[in-house]
Amino acid sequence: MTSHPPRALHLPDLPEVSVQMGGDGARLAPPRGSQLRQALWSYLPLLLMALLAASTGWLVKHTPQPPGAVVSGPPSQAPDYTMTRFSISRFAPDGREVLRIAGDVLRHFPATDQLEIEGVTIHAVAPDGRITDASARRALANGDASEVQLLGGAHVTSQIDANDRLQVQSEFLHAFLSFQRLRSHLPVQVHRAGSDARAAGLEYDHPARRLTLLGPVRATLQPGREAGTTVGKRPP
Repeated sequence: MTSHPPRALHLPDLPEVSVQMGGDGARLAPPRGSQLRQALWSYLPLLLMALLAASTGWLVKHTPQPPGAVVSGPPSQAPDYTMTRFSISRFAPDGREVLRIAGDVLRHFPATDQLEIEGVTIHAVAPDGRITDASARRALANGDASEVQLLGGAHVTSQIDANDRLQVQSEFLHAFLSFQRLRSHLPVQVHRAGSDARAAGLEYDHPARRLTLLGPVRATLQPGREAGTTVGKRPP
């Protein structure tokens, strides 16, 4: 008999499988690819939330604002609206017009809530019916126009009674319409019923019918017509 050498048995390569030993016996660990898939599934909700937050921020930043949208931030120093050849009226509860402001150009500044008016005219009616008219090349007023500064060629005519008028001219007149008072720290010219005066300033209280001229004062007065006029010193 002829003897043959033993042949080697070749088995196909098998994937490595790690074996873990525990108290309950041996357990086979899942393949590494399976572990990666499980980790991805575990973190998938977190990844989706992060992606959603990033896309939302991008959309908010790049979405165009609709017309008239309010953008938060400090008030602008530029006017937010302008009117030309305008007229604004205020009415009493009974429907009577008590104030009318008109002009060539009006600008509103939101930072100070101030009105700037060019070529201004004012018509005001007091509760007792007395009328005051004013004009100037320029004016500055607060938001509700209860306080107006007349600048450049300011002229005010205020009705004292049915037959008496007080006229004041200056380069600056400060009118407090709510209190019906007029003030100036610059030279003024005053005319009333044939009497004329020049003064360094004035204080006029319309309800009290009291005019105070600040010295020095030069005046030509008609006798018996200026009982409500006093001469005072310039305030410090």
